Amino acid sequence: MKKTLGCLRKADQDFGLIEPGDRIAVGISGGKDSLLLLHALSLYRQFSHKQFSLLAVTVKMGLEPFDLSGIRSLCGELEVPYLEVETQIGEIIFDYRKEKNPCALCSKMRRAVLANTCRENGCGKLALGHHREDAIETLLLSLFYEGRFHTFHPKTLMSRSGITVIRPLVYLPEKHVIHMMRSLNLPVVTSPCPVDHQTRREDMHRLLSDLKKRFPDAPDRFLHALQHEPYDLWQKDLPSDES
Repeated sequence: MKKTLGCLRKADQDFGLIEPGDRIAVGISGGKDSLLLLHALSLYRQFSHKQFSLLAVTVKMGLEPFDLSGIRSLCGELEVPYLEVETQIGEIIFDYRKEKNPCALCSKMRRAVLANTCRENGCGKLALGHHREDAIETLLLSLFYEGRFHTFHPKTLMSRSGITVIRPLVYLPEKHVIHMMRSLNLPVVTSPCPVDHQTRREDMHRLLSDLKKRFPDAPDRFLHALQHEPYDLWQKDLPSDES
């Protein structure tokens, strides 16, 4: 856990992610990334000398099976309140709209629900579990499908809602997330999404895996490019807008 907390602290120091008095909603998808983030933040609040509170939130898509009993137990152990928000996002995307590339719309709709939940529960910040490889894969998606050099920022203001999105694990390698998932026996829930592992992001995941085989330090090089000029995609000033 030392490496996880070290990466979290560095991201916090570099981008000012967490401030005393923050009430932070943690988006819990059921995957390894968000569960490790929840566990790490629950520890970080004990030694960071910052008084902040947490609320775990899962947006249910209306897709089954989706057993959250293990996550409820984990939240109880960590003493973090847990909310389950019912939606019909899955039905809208797959049955009504029949989206061929559903990920972007799904992400936008889930983010809107999370933002509303933050406001309703007095949370000014929303923490998401994206790790280092997620940032790089988003960069590759943007390059190949949009023709631009862009990825998400570790800290972004959602101007419509006034909620600040933070990503405390952006420096953490995915291989360490997997290691901690096994070490902590995190209660990962299998995604009920019908296109899970069949998306453009999964294509970028495979591409990055191939690159790492040929160039083992490729993720570090990508991370360097994100942080330094002339690209400066991870500038320290708070950007917006993330809807």
